[in-house]
Amino acid sequence: MPSDLSQPTPMAIALAEARAAAGRGEVPVGAVVLDGSGAVLARAGNQVEARHDASAHAELLALRAAATARQAARLPDCELVVTLEPCPMCAQAASFFRVRRLVFGAYDPKGGGVEHGARVFAAASCLWRPEVIGGVREAEASALLRTFFAERR
Repeated sequence: MPSDLSQPTPMAIALAEARAAAGRGEVPVGAVVLDGSGAVLARAGNQVEARHDASAHAELLALRAAATARQAARLPDCELVVTLEPCPMCAQAASFFRVRRLVFGAYDPKGGGVEHGARVFAAASCLWRPEVIGGVREAEASALLRTFFAERR
């Protein structure tokens, strides 16, 4: 069955959340959780500053909302789409929530926890390893972050 081209892609939704976060003065990271059929369960942008909560990353907020919507602690048929390579905390959360697939936009050589840094899914202690696809709309996601930080310097 052909996809509906009028519907935004999951990464487009995540990028919209990232732009909204930037508009609120938050680091522009957005995330969306899709169920097994591709329907959006939850979406979020960073809310660290607004909530005064260092753990209020877009990924955690979206994963928690999806689990609440599902009334389930795990999301094994779900996909997490995020604009930036998850940090170690968020990568571990994706493992704990047991998401099927993780898709991210920009790579994060300094703070990433998937392809860089802690490489959470490669650790022997990692009990669940999602499929990982990085670099989706990477240029656009990277540009959002560069612009955000350039305006603050």
